[in-house]
Amino acid sequence: MADFDESDIPKEVPASEDYAAEPENVIRGHKATISNPRVSDQAKERSRKVLEQYDEPYDESSASHGTTEQNQQKDPGNVARGLKASISNPGVSEEAKEKAKEKLKGLGQ
Repeated sequence: MADFDESDIPKEVPASEDYAAEPENVIRGHKATISNPRVSDQAKERSRKVLEQYDEPYDESSASHGTTEQNQQKDPGNVARGLKASISNPGVSEEAKEKAKEKLKGLGQ
């Protein structure tokens, strides 16, 4: 019987390596914790300390999601399309459809 070459057969990955945390994901998660308004101050402080260990200082004021500037720069065409979609969606309440119609009139459509 010929010798069987097992070099091209993938080895099973140990469970400890399979669930090892990726540093990028750890950093991303702690940045999310700091910017989440529903998280306690104690948890935010712990996340800041972890980020310092990774040499990743995080300034909450520079977070880019949900800022007022972004909300003011909405494309009127996209807003109108969203309102029209709400009006024609059977899953939307009649009250919400009426509000959408009023907003659409306010946009001049």
